[in-house]
Amino acid sequence: MDMSSRVISPGPYRATKLWNEVTRLFRAGMPLRKHRQNFRHYASCFTASAAVEWMHQLLRSNSNFGPDVTRQQTVQLLKKFLKNHVIEDVKGRWGAEDLEDNNVLYRFPSTSPLKPIPCPASGSAPGSIKKRPSFRDKDSFFRFRHIKKQQEKEAWENVDPALEAGGENPPAGEQQVPRRELTVEDEQEIWRDITLTHLQRILGVASLDEVLDQRHVNPQNIIHNMTKVNKHGVVTLDDKTNDLPHWVLSAMKSLANWPKYDSAQPSYPGFERDVFKTVSDYFYSLPQPVLTYELYELFINVLGLLQPHCERVAIEALQLCTLLLPPTSRRKLQLLMRMMSRISQNVDMPRLHPAIGTRTLMVHTFSGCVLGSAVECDLDELLATRLVSFLMDHQQSILSVPEYLLSAISDHIQYLRDVQVPIDGVSNVDGGDPVCVPMPIYAFCRQISGAEFEQQKLESSQKAMEELLEMLLTDQNMSEKDRRKKLKQFQKQYPDIYSRRLPSSNRENKTDKPKIKPPLFNIRKTKAFSIRN
Repeated sequence: MDMSSRVISPGPYRATKLWNEVTRLFRAGMPLRKHRQNFRHYASCFTASAAVEWMHQLLRSNSNFGPDVTRQQTVQLLKKFLKNHVIEDVKGRWGAEDLEDNNVLYRFPSTSPLKPIPCPASGSAPGSIKKRPSFRDKDSFFRFRHIKKQQEKEAWENVDPALEAGGENPPAGEQQVPRRELTVEDEQEIWRDITLTHLQRILGVASLDEVLDQRHVNPQNIIHNMTKVNKHGVVTLDDKTNDLPHWVLSAMKSLANWPKYDSAQPSYPGFERDVFKTVSDYFYSLPQPVLTYELYELFINVLGLLQPHCERVAIEALQLCTLLLPPTSRRKLQLLMRMMSRISQNVDMPRLHPAIGTRTLMVHTFSGCVLGSAVECDLDELLATRLVSFLMDHQQSILSVPEYLLSAISDHIQYLRDVQVPIDGVSNVDGGDPVCVPMPIYAFCRQISGAEFEQQKLESSQKAMEELLEMLLTDQNMSEKDRRKKLKQFQKQYPDIYSRRLPSSNRENKTDKPKIKPPLFNIRKTKAFSIRN
């Protein structure tokens, strides 16, 4: 039985579904046998240590959790199993978290231990949140409803009075629709909607309402995180009072650049451990996790993409999710992940823990202060470990500004600035629907195989070469001498593309023997002669 094959895809209540999935796997796969304890025999039971060993292997091999799960975390999960009556001791006791990694006997209860999936209640479920008008709405994609009456009046001031009085309509080509310039609020809405549209396509959900309360999405955060960054891509803050304290930044730099940061720093034994504890204490003193309580459900759902064949998709999804963070939180996340990554890769760093490796220590020390829910979740620690491990390993890509998105938004805003936008509620002269600005079409990527990628790359390259050849043939500003020279070079480099476009010229060149250099001519002639004979 393959215990790691099932993946809980993105969707609402993913943490609860994961709990139920682990419970099902545990009940279906945990070996049961007869045990003796205190001169009594107990059938169909197992020791705590055997359960820890089996569950640890399950979690490490399961793609929902990954290989960074520790044995101690597995013990913590089994404690929660005992508390929630997934298991009980052989005397039927449960409800406490007093399970230890020992030979105490436990069994499965006869009642169902699965947690119920909440049913969306009217007006309370994420999907029932009333959304404000958006550029993505069907009937108002590029109409602006929040227009003051004064703006409408000003827009009509220069309209021909004859038109207002119902006079003769001007020719169709001269009809004018009142338009206005984009406002700051309009541009913020564009930043928000294009970002969320990309995120929805990547997650593959029918609606983001399933995984995100969109009332917590602030477009100003997205704009700040993408435009106000330093040369390393780290967010800069306008208000320095919200930045990390100077002593924390100094400690993080000291660890990230160990031992080259400051020659004057103390050198007593264990100094680096004290500095490390200082940093971890600060992050755990924050009022909420770095990824915020509001975005917990969103990040939990991205974990569904952390499969071997979906790594690029997961990186892109996390790129967009972290753009939704408040700038202060994104900056903390960037600096923390950079420090963790450098420490993990620094062979000169002394051991920070006598029994735990540096990378494992980084992940398990900071996972709790990076991801967590406002209401305690039984899988919080395991899910946080999985996410922080991936974030640390791919921090450079995930926490950089996605240039494709920045270009898409900038181009779209510039387009709307150029054409302006029609005023909502103003109809065409013929009484039809209000004029809407055409929407530039953005294509979204789907995951493809390596073979498909290579094929598409080849086709794109060939198409570009075909366009280049066509330009060489039709450029009126090029002299004939230059044209012949460049065509000859093109034919030499891309003979197949050239022959498809100019088959007659290709045949002429084959028979035009004097134009071929003597060595090549001799070789071809000899080869042809040998074939004929």
